Amino acid sequence: AGPVQVQLVVPMAVVFAPGSVPGDLPRPLPFRDVQEMEISVNLRTSVTSRYEMRYRSTTAQEEAALAAATAREADAALYPLQDTTLGSLTMYMVPETSSLLPQGINVYVGKHRSALVRAGGGLAALQARLREVTQLMSFTATSIAAALSDRVPDGQLGPDARRNLKSSLGYEITFSLLNPDPKSHTVDWDIEGAVNRFVKPVLDKLSLVANFSVDSQILYYAVLGVTPRYDKESSSFLLSAHSLPHVINPVEARLGSSAASLYPVLNFLLYVPERSHSPLYIQDKDGAPVSTNAFHSPRWGGIMVYNVEAPASPQTSLPLHVDVDMARVMEVFLAQLRLLFGLSREEVPPEFLLESPGNEGLADWELDHLLWAHTVENIATVSTTLTSLAQLLDKIGNIVIKDDVASEVYRAVASVQSAVTELSLGHLLAAFQASKEAVTCSERAFFDPSLLHLLYFPDDQKFAIYIPLFLPMAVPILLSLAKIVRETRLRKKEPTKMD
Repeated sequence: AGPVQVQLVVPMAVVFAPGSVPGDLPRPLPFRDVQEMEISVNLRTSVTSRYEMRYRSTTAQEEAALAAATAREADAALYPLQDTTLGSLTMYMVPETSSLLPQGINVYVGKHRSALVRAGGGLAALQARLREVTQLMSFTATSIAAALSDRVPDGQLGPDARRNLKSSLGYEITFSLLNPDPKSHTVDWDIEGAVNRFVKPVLDKLSLVANFSVDSQILYYAVLGVTPRYDKESSSFLLSAHSLPHVINPVEARLGSSAASLYPVLNFLLYVPERSHSPLYIQDKDGAPVSTNAFHSPRWGGIMVYNVEAPASPQTSLPLHVDVDMARVMEVFLAQLRLLFGLSREEVPPEFLLESPGNEGLADWELDHLLWAHTVENIATVSTTLTSLAQLLDKIGNIVIKDDVASEVYRAVASVQSAVTELSLGHLLAAFQASKEAVTCSERAFFDPSLLHLLYFPDDQKFAIYIPLFLPMAVPILLSLAKIVRETRLRKKEPTKMD
């Protein structure tokens, strides 16, 4: 893979409310400061993060907004006053005694691109706290290493790093309802309404990252690949964590969506267990029941088991009519979707309070988090693709490169350079769009049918093919040539007769 050198620049405003300015600031407000950090990936890939901080005092409007009763209200009031360009951050420093932040909470991360940070301690303590918040809200060394996972030596990445989906220009999402026992259950699910209500707002927000298409299907008689174990104590059936990987294979054969797709497919399956295996519960590794009764598979999707209440009287006529509670199901599927995109919120320090993104499914800074990671991944992908292409062209000396292929390569190189430049200027959106363009061009060049190496033969193969064709014709030609040469020589030797 070609060398990748990227500088990620995060423009940041650090805004001090009255009473929050540390005593040991090096110079009076406003002033600028820069902090750099090296993210180690490997020898050929260097990623530097650079936080360009602008320290200043609050304006009168910001002070009024910070006088709100709760952090949530303050966040909403501050939103129209701040820089909302993608990838930029605003940190509002509030006095140590501020009642905006609940007890024991030092950092409140809002829905947009700002956070409220409790002042306290000197400048060093403040910068350490700011570094933690900015990494959470933009990118961490881990998220960048995960984006470059193909280049990171094995063993250096945590188990979760390869869990996230690879960056792609599009994704297909398929919701499937599995009803293995239609004789006992007639299952109704309002998937269209649920997608419009719960999934669409999230995908609208993610539409900047990629194109999404959503479809749904109902599969009858589709069973899981594992027979659950009956548990006498709870009179229910159990699926243990270690048998979950075997659940997917037989089901996947029935899904039939990924075969025809250009893009990665995310599968979300709702499984209504057959009557003979109801109720069915999923256990985690420690044998405790999983509260959501669902599990997810990295880069593939998720499965949720939906149990049906047994009828009160045994005389109830079958099939039972089941109306699926879509709000409950979608809550689980959206949580799994966030996991697949690497937006899980597990590793947050205890003194941080993160505002829930509401029905949009992800906060603005989480969208930025995705864009940072995907931009870096796209730049690395293009560099790998173009290096592979160059190696292929080096190997085949007589390959013909058409003008349109050449121009795609030039555009890919120009777009990558532009993405790297935009990143170093702190323009995240422009950088991401340039990196997407570069991926499109490099793939188009790489997969161009005229560059199929089967079209080009090495010279020795050509000789092997053509000699048997030309030899039979060549023999009489060569013999007659030799004869002509011989006759001309004889003619020269004979002295001309003088009359």
